[in-house]
Amino acid sequence: MTKEMIISSNDHETRVAILEDDLVAELFVERERQRGVVGNIYKGRVSKVLPGMQSAFVDIGLERDGFLYVSDVAQTVDDLDRLEAAEEGEGEAAAASKDADTVESPQSNGEGEGRPAKAAEARPTDSARADGSRRGRRGPKTEEAAADEPRIESLLREGQDVLVQVVKEPLGTKGARLTCHASLAGRFLVFMPTVDHVGVSRKIESREERGRLRGIVREFRDAEGFTGGIIIRTAASGRPKDDIVSDLQYFNRIWKETRNKLDSMRPPAVVYREQSLVAKLLRDLLTDDYTAIRIDSYQEYQRVLELVERMMPSLAGKVKHYNKNFPILEEYGVQAELDKALRSKVWLKSGGSIVINQTEALVAVDVNTGRYVGKRSAGRLEDTIVKTNLEAAREIVRQIRLRDLGGIIVLDFIDMEEKKNRQKVFQAVEQELRRDRAPSKALQVSDFGLIVVTRKRVKQSLERVLTEPCPYCSGSGVIKSSSTICYEILSEVKKLNMDLNGHGVVLRVNPDIARALKEEEAGVLRDLQQTLGRPITLRPDAHLHHEQFDLMAIG
Repeated sequence: MTKEMIISSNDHETRVAILEDDLVAELFVERERQRGVVGNIYKGRVSKVLPGMQSAFVDIGLERDGFLYVSDVAQTVDDLDRLEAAEEGEGEAAAASKDADTVESPQSNGEGEGRPAKAAEARPTDSARADGSRRGRRGPKTEEAAADEPRIESLLREGQDVLVQVVKEPLGTKGARLTCHASLAGRFLVFMPTVDHVGVSRKIESREERGRLRGIVREFRDAEGFTGGIIIRTAASGRPKDDIVSDLQYFNRIWKETRNKLDSMRPPAVVYREQSLVAKLLRDLLTDDYTAIRIDSYQEYQRVLELVERMMPSLAGKVKHYNKNFPILEEYGVQAELDKALRSKVWLKSGGSIVINQTEALVAVDVNTGRYVGKRSAGRLEDTIVKTNLEAAREIVRQIRLRDLGGIIVLDFIDMEEKKNRQKVFQAVEQELRRDRAPSKALQVSDFGLIVVTRKRVKQSLERVLTEPCPYCSGSGVIKSSSTICYEILSEVKKLNMDLNGHGVVLRVNPDIARALKEEEAGVLRDLQQTLGRPITLRPDAHLHHEQFDLMAIG
């Protein structure tokens, strides 16, 4: 599989498209006035503690307070001072006893790497799992385990200052999801200031290489008095010492600056801001699979070239400056795919179609044969259906990634009679999901012939980033029909008849309703005059909403 990264950047917005085999697989948008907050570290203030929910709300300076669950409370600002004063020997002993359990985060790239979702001080290896199986949700706990856990009211109090990191963007009416287990991702390492553990990715199998990398990290920790946990990522395998030390120096500098800001800034305040969109993607996604990185902005091209030369010098020659006048997203077909991604209906090459509907609770995807009626040589309806479903399975997962859909996604494929065919479609969905960087899981609901996919949602979907609810229909997608409005006017007149004093009545309505009252609903207009017993003056008003009308007595 060949990959390309297409970057369109200007002073107001940056768009990055990932192409896989010349098809747009992922699209990222960052606007200068609406930059994402995932990864940012804040000095916040607890605004409310909810013992019944074992959670707290923290003011971090955003529109809505962030949400902090009890298991995400590692330590407060005062506890960080205690951590820095603690002896490192205990952490190293714990790390040595856990060699077989070294870990790597499931979040950032196709290999299952990136910034840990959790990092508990008491159990450092819980920060992530190499198989990517850890998700944000927690399983059931025994009564004994629940009783041993600290209560939120014993950890936090209203008005208390806390250091928190955003792990999930504010979505809709919900505030950002927060954690006290801060972590910073580099190209080769992940730094977790709230633990004292050195771990190595399980994907690095060589014992000698694991020992070499661990030795580099420990040598730096001893020399610099550097505290905190380190996870060595798969990308570090075979890299020279200078590359590893470079990440460690970066973490050491950033964390010292963060600590200084904590002492001098009043909450709510940002003490660390995540890197730009392009820098994050290069850090997390760049591999030898990329055949080209094309950028239309010369300034951004220079920054990208500098980053790539530092991260992977062998790929520097693949960074290209696009200098044509024709928009780069149009040139590589990204804009056309973006326009399709904002529509609910997507046509398949065979003539079939899929319809994607987002709701508050879940995403529903329906598959239809559409114009595809099969080939004469096929002979069976089942074969036509299977072919359509298999094609739809590939396109559905691509659309899920492209639109960045998350939560519960219900896939309603065309009914198939044979169990082997249902299994074939399910396996196709699972295979395509393996390309997805976001943690996901597919489940076959055999009784209904449905497939349910759960996908981790970290930020808003593409639709919600690029669109807003229609002001005319309030986002519902429908308005009342002209006939319905005419009948409602009749009902309102009957209700207000006694209060309408005067020789006549003026009825102001939208022009579409005025036309309906003169044509197909002329009978309603006659009933209105009979009910009032006086003439009605009909006045079309283009400034009125389709569903709005106004009755006024005159004379």
